[in-house]
Amino acid sequence: MDTRERILDAATRAMRDLGVARATTKEIAKAADCSEALLYKHFSSKEMLYNAVFRERIPVLKEASARLHANVGKGSLEENLTAYALAAVRLYKDVLPLAGGMFADPMLLDVMRASFASTGSGPHQAVLALARFLRAEQRRGRVLARADPDAAAALLLGACFQRAFFEHLVELPDDADRFAADLVSMLAPALIA
Repeated sequence: MDTRERILDAATRAMRDLGVARATTKEIAKAADCSEALLYKHFSSKEMLYNAVFRERIPVLKEASARLHANVGKGSLEENLTAYALAAVRLYKDVLPLAGGMFADPMLLDVMRASFASTGSGPHQAVLALARFLRAEQRRGRVLARADPDAAAALLLGACFQRAFFEHLVELPDDADRFAADLVSMLAPALIA
């Protein structure tokens, strides 16, 4: 493993274990078994290092979106949406502690916003991907013509995000599978043809 990869792995661990605010470059260098100066040889600032962690080490819904789009017109629409919702809850639960640290640091937030803008990426892409899937299913007659794919995608993923947020704050039953299925069942009458 090259030095940059070792630093990114160490930074990811430090951010998860210590929190973003306490994952200092000193702690990251120690975990990567290198000097702080070496960190700055690979990353121009602490914010750019954290940006690289968010962009390269934090999972996104790309794989779940690809599976969803591969199933356009195939299988049960409820089952496809339930699998996507479950993936979203799990992802959001994993990412929220790191994202919270990003919101607490205005400089890091600015770097992330600029990165999203320059690459056309960002967390909103999951909603757009789900809406595209629903439109494709709508063209096939599997989603009601009167349904609004953008609103349905925002409702589904917003509920998944809220569930993950609450899981960090209060004791909830370990039933994300059931939550995802119940959520889709509730949306189905307004969505599925």
